[in-house]
Amino acid sequence: MTDQPTRPNVLFIMDDQHRHDYLGAAGSDFIRTPNIDRLARNGVRFTQCTTNCPICVPSRIGLASGLLPSRIGSIDNDSYLPLSAATFWQHFRDYGYRVGCVGKLDLAKPDQYNGRHGDRPCVFGWGFTHPIECEGKMHAGNHPTPQGPYGFWLQQQGLYDAFHKDYRARNKGGWIKHGSHDSVLPTDAFEDAYIGRRAAEWIEQVPDDFPWHLFVSFVGPHDPFDPPGEYAERYRGKPMPPAVRGDLEGKSRRARSRQVGLTDEQVAHARRQYCAATELIDDQVGAILEALDRRGMADNTIIAFASDHGEMLGDHGIFTKSVGYEAAIRVPLVVAGPGIEPGRTSDALVELIDVNPTLTDLAGLPAQPNLDARSLGPVLRGQASEHRQETISVLKGFGVVRTDRYKLIDNENDVAELYDLASDPHECHSVAAAQPDIVRQMRKRLRERLMEGQWRR
Repeated sequence: MTDQPTRPNVLFIMDDQHRHDYLGAAGSDFIRTPNIDRLARNGVRFTQCTTNCPICVPSRIGLASGLLPSRIGSIDNDSYLPLSAATFWQHFRDYGYRVGCVGKLDLAKPDQYNGRHGDRPCVFGWGFTHPIECEGKMHAGNHPTPQGPYGFWLQQQGLYDAFHKDYRARNKGGWIKHGSHDSVLPTDAFEDAYIGRRAAEWIEQVPDDFPWHLFVSFVGPHDPFDPPGEYAERYRGKPMPPAVRGDLEGKSRRARSRQVGLTDEQVAHARRQYCAATELIDDQVGAILEALDRRGMADNTIIAFASDHGEMLGDHGIFTKSVGYEAAIRVPLVVAGPGIEPGRTSDALVELIDVNPTLTDLAGLPAQPNLDARSLGPVLRGQASEHRQETISVLKGFGVVRTDRYKLIDNENDVAELYDLASDPHECHSVAAAQPDIVRQMRKRLRERLMEGQWRR
């Protein structure tokens, strides 16, 4: 196929547990993200992107397959990407792309061993031709022996035992309450620095005789909030936006049970550490973009940046994710590259799975059949301003449906929560009891999305 090298390259950068509003481009002046902000200036930033599940594995399985994760049985982290589900990485491979990954995939969490070089056989089955699959932070730190390339590299540097000992102590005390101190590792040995370095090297070394797609997946700013001291010092004592402190009336048992009970200063400390870990990732994004510039490939590369889910960071007294509130289900999404008019912000309702067909569309590949995901191409090309009428997110125990005004969190065997996001953007007061008709309408919309086309497939 002589036209293969003329297709654009595709660089997709993802981080883990990055909430939508902790980004300079989103108007947050308390955090420094100049490289992601530059991407936003060079492309389109989506302000209303919903993850299809507010935890790692189902979110990533949905992204890989273009299917709602709940449709293929993934509603908690003990999930595998089914062998029967085609991935967009396979699609790129089958149309002549070299397909690489550097970082966390999390498509088979129950299988704990990623291989010495991050190239276990199942990764090739998912479509990667040049994989470097790394462990997640907790995955790497909780085992007494290395489980993937990052751990083996730490062992070679003589740092693995100290890293493992530190993570055992954090886990024992609680990842949030007593685990948000600085990393025991030097900056260049921190996992996201390792991933950024390996990704830049991949770009510097990839031959240019075929187009390529590289998926870079950072493991932070996921808890524990353990940035290297060099980055943590940049935020010491810095003012942070206060956590949302709405009362819990009308909220679910799940929300009540997940309250951590930190003081305002402890919340602020966790937020500073989170910002520091995010800034380190942003610096790695910059290094990757510099590698792209050095190769002279920037003008022919589609670049996307997103996260798998958000982080509550103390809002409503809750940390991490696994709930249906905005901080947990809304994620940053930026797309830039050839043919995309720069400097735009879109408020269109979109879902994370929509990145899947968007990238293949922008690369000029035929659409894959029977996806739940929809390409954002019309919005990116300026042909449309709207994308979806609602977005959904499902985790074992609850389902979320969100329009441009209302959000329903339909909790199993518990209260329904309905929020008017126009008047109550922080979701402090459920209006479910006062608006039963809207609850019924939203439940119908959620059910229709979950059943959409199901019996015909």
